[in-house]
Amino acid sequence: MSTLKDRLTADMRAALKARDELTTSTLRMALAAVGTAEVSGKAKRELSDDEVVAVLTKEAKKRREAATAFADAGRAEQAARESAEGEVLDRYLPKQLSDAELTALVTRALAAGGFTGKAQMGPAMKAAQAAVAGQAEGGRVAAEVRRQLGL
Repeated sequence: MSTLKDRLTADMRAALKARDELTTSTLRMALAAVGTAEVSGKAKRELSDDEVVAVLTKEAKKRREAATAFADAGRAEQAARESAEGEVLDRYLPKQLSDAELTALVTRALAAGGFTGKAQMGPAMKAAQAAVAGQAEGGRVAAEVRRQLGL
């Protein structure tokens, strides 16, 4: 079992004992998503910490999008709940890069690969994503790559 999954389980049990309903339900949902990812494919397997982080990142993104949708629909209570769940998940994710740090990393990745122009967007994104290594959302990375390639 991965150490991050162990930590999620231990924290969920602690939240359950402390009667922290928000944290308990959020971590249960996260562990369910990890379990689903483990059994997807041909055979069940244990996820590495990086794969668990990827699952948590996807779940956190869902929470942010749901919070925005609820807020736009005038449902402030549900939006606040989704935001709170996202904050619980953020505790287990790597710190996000600032805009300046993201710009510097993308600049180095594009310079190292010699990427210029629209035709090289795919390889440029691959290099930029590898440089960022999960410390920024894909949409932010794509926007920065497009900006630097002049698209």
